[in-house]
Amino acid sequence: MNGKSAKAGEPVTTRFAPSPTGPLHPGHIAAAFFARRQAGMDGRFLLRMEDIDTQRCRERFIDEALEDLEWVGLRWHGAVIRQSERMALYRTTLEALDARGLIYPCFCTRSAIARELYEAASAPHHAPDGSLIYPGTCRRLNAGTRTRRIAAGEPYALRLNVARALGEIGPASLTFRDLSRGTIVCDPLAFGDVVLARRDVPASYNLCVTYDDAAQGVTLVTRGEDLRDVTAIHRLLQELMGWPEPDYLFHPLLCDADGRRLSKRDGAFSIRAMRKAGMSAEMVRRAAGIQDDFCCTHT
Repeated sequence: MNGKSAKAGEPVTTRFAPSPTGPLHPGHIAAAFFARRQAGMDGRFLLRMEDIDTQRCRERFIDEALEDLEWVGLRWHGAVIRQSERMALYRTTLEALDARGLIYPCFCTRSAIARELYEAASAPHHAPDGSLIYPGTCRRLNAGTRTRRIAAGEPYALRLNVARALGEIGPASLTFRDLSRGTIVCDPLAFGDVVLARRDVPASYNLCVTYDDAAQGVTLVTRGEDLRDVTAIHRLLQELMGWPEPDYLFHPLLCDADGRRLSKRDGAFSIRAMRKAGMSAEMVRRAAGIQDDFCCTHT
């Protein structure tokens, strides 16, 4: 089953959406310029801060990211969206899914999930992204038990009942269009019942990114190859909520000399550190694999 894709010939809208949990590094710059280039001269390139993780996101990282992106020559269209200011919007989606019986409270801790999966040795333990596949323990609780546990103040997450959700959208295959590989058939069941909200994070990445891409009119989602598989969950949410279906394009991850993916934890590779070491914006762009100045001369 497919939703509406961007019409051929219409201007493309892309976005760069970092999570401000640390300083930007060349991998971020590469991803940002990749997205900007896909928008071309006639399209729109948006900037969004995915700052829903209040435990790890910092205001200074947002300020530094904006400064670093401007310094390296990147320009974007319109105001910068911050997800932390949009929680009420995400809550409406959770309420809509709840009214349809598609989400349920989960009281299991990560250690309890790991223990149950270990004891059920015959079951697959990991989703394509490496996360543990939830065994559905709390999905089987009755309404009365759920109500009593919530009333008692027991912490819980909200999970999407993926099998029920797939049943609601119909029997046709769920697909997305990868501009480099063509039509991809995806399997949300491979991820189990994913979390859409927690007590410490009122809305999950999967929910927020899909909502915002639809709300902002993003027609082409560019992201790293490590996020290819999880697109299945995003396509499921799009179908459930009647949101437009964008196209997708994935880029390789930037790695260090030893082949390790660049990380925010390695401050030596941050844009801040490179600037302090005297590197110019052009040198940083080259370090990120940017070989042209198109994105620096068009807005």
